[in-house]
Amino acid sequence: ADLVLLDLTMPGASGFSSLVYLKGQSPEMPVVVVSGNEDHHVIRRSIEYGALGFIPKSVALETMVEAVQAALEGDAWIPEDVNLDAPVVDDREAKIAEGIASLTPQQFRVLIMLMQGLLNKQIAYELDVSEATVKAHVTAILRKLKVHSRTQAVIAARSLDLESLSS
Repeated sequence: ADLVLLDLTMPGASGFSSLVYLKGQSPEMPVVVVSGNEDHHVIRRSIEYGALGFIPKSVALETMVEAVQAALEGDAWIPEDVNLDAPVVDDREAKIAEGIASLTPQQFRVLIMLMQGLLNKQIAYELDVSEATVKAHVTAILRKLKVHSRTQAVIAARSLDLESLSS
């Protein structure tokens, strides 16, 4: 059986965007978030964005093994003290998540690089493609996220970052 263990803050990941993207690419693949962030809001958002479970890094090793075993059997696992009844993802965020889930792998890489502040020329160099190809990817990203500028795309994607929880 396959299972993805995802750290929302690992290099190359961008908060919930990575989870949303993974679920968009492989909806049937079970994803369990493993995180040092134990905020109940983060846990609930992870589940709403498609994670099968959420394992805090602070749990005992036996508990972590139990949680992974449950996920491999298709059962959700979250800390006992978390209430999933109150939804935390609003319609706007859900629409952004839908757009991110529909990105191709290359478009997702371009979006992450846009979020890092890279210019088209730098992105083209990093991905070993032409600037015209990068521009085409940016255009597709704007269309899928239903925004009109690179800045709006970055703001939209950042709304799925962990830092956006402080708002």
